Amino acid sequence: MGVTPEVFYDRRKVAILAMGFCFPGLNDKGGDLPPRQECAPAWRQQVMTHLPDLQLVLAVGRYAQLWHMPGLVAPTLHETVTNWRRGLDLSPAVIPLPHPSWRNSGWLKRNPWFEAEVLPELRSRVARLLAPMNNTHLRGRGAAAIGSPCRASARKTS
Repeated sequence: MGVTPEVFYDRRKVAILAMGFCFPGLNDKGGDLPPRQECAPAWRQQVMTHLPDLQLVLAVGRYAQLWHMPGLVAPTLHETVTNWRRGLDLSPAVIPLPHPSWRNSGWLKRNPWFEAEVLPELRSRVARLLAPMNNTHLRGRGAAAIGSPCRASARKTS
């Protein structure tokens, strides 16, 4: 995102919303299970109504993308992220991102366009949205990193 930890964790500037409020547990291989199916339908829209000036959603992982990009999610995460510009026409704008997991390090190496194209655009948009907040009083606008994981310890500051 190109922000400091202080900005990232400032709830007046960045909203971090998991697709589920509980940790769903681990699968047999030690990976996180998917978010529980009843979680997002039960609360997500209610929370989103409290963010009326939201201008950017970073949809981290497939479950967040399915929720925030209806009709635009491709059969694979790779295809959705490859076509990331399609989410910019939504309101709020959505940038689909792969889950920041060690399991995706190979994907990132095979897809250098992601770091060359997507990340500069993401950082530029975040900087533009945060600039007014850094110069004046807070107005409830900002960027949101939305998606899994739901454990606070798993938050990334990249």
